[in-house]
Amino acid sequence: MIILTGPSASGKTELAKILLQKYNIQKVVTHTTRPIRHNEIDGVDYHFVSEKMFETLKKQDAFVETTFYNQFHYGTSFKELGDHKVVTVDPNGLKVFVSLNNPHYITFFIEANEVTRINRMLIRGQDLQFAKQRIAWDRVSFLPENLSRIDHVIDNETVTIEEAADHIYALYQESLKKIS
Repeated sequence: MIILTGPSASGKTELAKILLQKYNIQKVVTHTTRPIRHNEIDGVDYHFVSEKMFETLKKQDAFVETTFYNQFHYGTSFKELGDHKVVTVDPNGLKVFVSLNNPHYITFFIEANEVTRINRMLIRGQDLQFAKQRIAWDRVSFLPENLSRIDHVIDNETVTIEEAADHIYALYQESLKKIS
């Protein structure tokens, strides 16, 4: 499984979309209590659930990991996991996946500078104050000491998003060959 982590608007979601389109790497559809955005589809981008439903699933031990990020709950269910899938996680989710010691879980840190990330958030319709708050939160959350094992770092500034996806796929395939 490809595990993507990185700060807000670093390109994780777009990379996951390209990995699906070009290589049929299925996106792990996580649960969230965040409101749906205008271009998202329930069950495709996320499983959008109420706070009550999220708590029920959590009590039923349905999630591998959960996190509270930007005032909303997120969780990855066990039933979504598998080879040839991609999931995006925050540093806490990364720690959980790394702790599972599954050699098939290959981790990637996606980098992008703050100006690029703010511009992406504004394009998505988020206001400037919210974007600045997320950047400030990310400065602390994504410090190296807060990250677990990172297998590969992808600089999303020096290549196109499609080239970055190609590179991730090639590194993933190479990693799987080493463990088979």
